[in-house]
Amino acid sequence: MAGVGISLGLDCNVLVLNRHYMAVRIVGVRRAFSLLCRNIAEVVSVEQGAYYNYNFQSWCELSELKQTFEPDGHDWISTVNFNVAVPRIIRLLFSDRLPGKEVKLNRRNLFARDNNQCQFCGKRFSTRELSLDHIIPRSQGGLSTWENLVCACLTCNAKKGCRTPKQAHMQLIRPPRQPKRNPMVHVHLGNHRYRSWKQFLDHAYWSVELK
Repeated sequence: MAGVGISLGLDCNVLVLNRHYMAVRIVGVRRAFSLLCRNIAEVVSVEQGAYYNYNFQSWCELSELKQTFEPDGHDWISTVNFNVAVPRIIRLLFSDRLPGKEVKLNRRNLFARDNNQCQFCGKRFSTRELSLDHIIPRSQGGLSTWENLVCACLTCNAKKGCRTPKQAHMQLIRPPRQPKRNPMVHVHLGNHRYRSWKQFLDHAYWSVELK
């Protein structure tokens, strides 16, 4: 977005709905504003249980009022001429895209599934202090699957080495499984700023794709 300055608001995420109000993915703020500026999407604001829809221009105008009366209730993006509130939810105006049903196997989703917890010692670590371990090592034919990958701290990973947990006399704190819903959703819902997402995420048949 032209003229946008550096702001904590740029670290936020935005839930994207299709035109039928079904959640389809989570995007960053830059992507969300790009869709709004091109009139591909509109803001959906949940206020006291009711839905209100705004195009980009009307959302910018509303942001002036919000900054005056409830500045602490929003994250903000600073532009050269004005500040605009970060929307929590946007709706695609022309897309009938349906949400993907399969949770992607990637590092981010694995860390979220295991809640940044080493599956051997049970302690929680930052992402930098965690690695991914193949329960059955690749050298023994182990595959990169949801059921064969777990988070492990660097100490436990080194201790286990190229052995199975049984061979290393180590035990998993829980059996790994493929999640039915994207585990990142639960990470976001733990943050108060995303509580308005919940009513769009209460359908067990879909999972959110992260871009």
